[in-house]
Amino acid sequence: MAHALDIRSGRPRLSVVSHLRSALFGALGLALATGGLTAGLPQMAQAATPEACATLQAKYPDLKGKTLVNAINPHTPGYETIDPKDPTNYIGFDIDLGEAIGDCLGFKLTYKAVTFASLLTTLQAGQADIVISDIYATKDRAKAADFITYLKVYDGVLVAKGNPKKITGIDASLCGAVAAENTGYVEVPLIQALEPACKAAGKPAPEILLFDNNANCIQAILAGRADTYINDVNTVDGAVKAYPDKLDKATAVTLPYSVGIAVPRNNIPFRDAVMAALTALQTAGVQAELMKKWNLPADQLEAPKLVLAD
Repeated sequence: MAHALDIRSGRPRLSVVSHLRSALFGALGLALATGGLTAGLPQMAQAATPEACATLQAKYPDLKGKTLVNAINPHTPGYETIDPKDPTNYIGFDIDLGEAIGDCLGFKLTYKAVTFASLLTTLQAGQADIVISDIYATKDRAKAADFITYLKVYDGVLVAKGNPKKITGIDASLCGAVAAENTGYVEVPLIQALEPACKAAGKPAPEILLFDNNANCIQAILAGRADTYINDVNTVDGAVKAYPDKLDKATAVTLPYSVGIAVPRNNIPFRDAVMAALTALQTAGVQAELMKKWNLPADQLEAPKLVLAD
């Protein structure tokens, strides 16, 4: 079985086409040795034809053999973070999904770590070719990049143990509270928009402390500097798991957004190729298996759609 080279660590990893082929032969009752799995793709759980990715590589030959740069903010455990066993390596659902898309289209990925607020500007500046980093696709952000969605958005409300401020969501319960958020996050304007209602009720507006990564936001609550941190529910659940005696999840809220892959605006062939590969991977069950691997809720999966600027 052919192996592709993992450009992050120099270790061989199995290509998605190899996994698809294994799944197909398995469904036909043939036994194949897969050579073991790394932090890349898991064994496929259902039959799928490898022709889907082979066809895409023939349709988009300019991508085959290329090395592209994925801009990431590697501070979201479960999605993209530094491997605690190897600081030169990145791990997480988004990392695996990006590698699978690259395998399907025949390109490899390297990584450029930046602050969250710099993800799209890095793409715009031509210093990255793609952004797969748990970024919510919004119309406003689509002014900087075209988006292809792949997950629904569920936010969690992280609070100190016992929820002493009785925070119930992005609502009037935040009046007078201090929220720690990442610079550039969609939650920031949603919290800011509460100011008129708070003032009308005779209460102070929420205060927002801005940071560059999730870890600092969580630490702000632990240090008593902030009352809440509102972000992806899986990130919040991970924080509660890490500090069960100090943190709680007050509630979960649904936001009208999706998580998306950002690509350069109006590069239609590349956008179409990524969307087609993502669709093929979802159809084959690869994304669902990766979500299971990284403990993401199955109902968070979303069929790809475009979010573009008006």
